[in-house]
Amino acid sequence: MKDTMALRAENELLREQLAVEQHTIAIERQKVVERDSHIALLQEQLKYLLGKRFSPSSEKASPDQLGLFNEAEDVLSEADTETVPHSTSVKSHTRTRKPRITIPDHLPREDVIHDLADADKVCPHDGSELKPIGSEDHEQLEIIPAQIKVIRHKRLKYACPCCDQHIVTAPKPKQPIDKSIASPSLLAYVATQKYADALPLYRHDCMDAGGRVTQEQLPKVKCSNASVLNWIEPT
Repeated sequence: MKDTMALRAENELLREQLAVEQHTIAIERQKVVERDSHIALLQEQLKYLLGKRFSPSSEKASPDQLGLFNEAEDVLSEADTETVPHSTSVKSHTRTRKPRITIPDHLPREDVIHDLADADKVCPHDGSELKPIGSEDHEQLEIIPAQIKVIRHKRLKYACPCCDQHIVTAPKPKQPIDKSIASPSLLAYVATQKYADALPLYRHDCMDAGGRVTQEQLPKVKCSNASVLNWIEPT
């Protein structure tokens, strides 16, 4: 009787130990599953961050996403492998040329004629003189930079030849700044360069004195001492 009771007790103890071991194994398996899912999540985040940091900025489909919804294509491909293959005609690629850039017609044109030498105007076969039949034209855009010139206002004076007491001088037209050497066009040019193109005034001095003005046009202006403010301020 005592052996039976001892065996039952031992059986119950073994069952409890087995249940504890099974519970422990289940917990370990759950931890492994959570660990694997966490590792997969971290790998996806790392892949996303690396792709965002180093991949090209253009919007292109990732190769991993192209096969997400290909179930129907896979079924069709498997069905096609079982059937007899057939050929499909594909149109050849035709290369298209880009249209040439046309220059607006309202711009003024200046013709530069390139002619043959007199020795080349003779036919090498029969020695006859060649006749012009046309020309091959090619247009280019050319920019003329700003030019500087001096406008001299001469106010004519008149006097009475009899009494020499009446002298009349022709009036001078109104100027934006009185007693200034700056003309309206110079003021507009400086204002545009300064406020529209954000060009400093000292750059005006160097460009106008050293780059665009020759000694014949403005002999006394130098890049070192020229000042746009002195041009504008009244004297």
